[in-house]
Amino acid sequence: MKNILVLCTGNSCRSQMAHGYLEKLQNGLANIFSAGIETHGLNPGAVAIMAEDGIDITGHSSNNVNEYLDIDFDFIVTVCDHANENCPYIPSKNAKRLHHNFFDPSKVQGTTEEKHAAFLKARNEIKEYCQKFILRELD
Repeated sequence: MKNILVLCTGNSCRSQMAHGYLEKLQNGLANIFSAGIETHGLNPGAVAIMAEDGIDITGHSSNNVNEYLDIDFDFIVTVCDHANENCPYIPSKNAKRLHHNFFDPSKVQGTTEEKHAAFLKARNEIKEYCQKFILRELD
């Protein structure tokens, strides 16, 4: 089994959504972990938008990347520029490092509808990326 780490700044939103999709889509091919260079707790908007697509991430926790230093990862996927630029050294022997800066819906100010649209946009981008990742890297 492959070990996949999804890394973001606070492990509250984008990395949690990617974790949820990778966990659902990987079909027994990988162990999925997510972490942040900081921990901010689960974002309620991320939890809600994932539930709309039938994925429950309420059991996830916001973890610091330092909690996983003993795991040898096959893939380290950063999902925001800040984490990519500030990621500490992760001592995985042959980890393939991938980066995609996803839109951050937690930064959107506005009406409930505007915030929902922002989370939906980010979720759909992350879902598509995860589907392609599984096909490209794990199949």
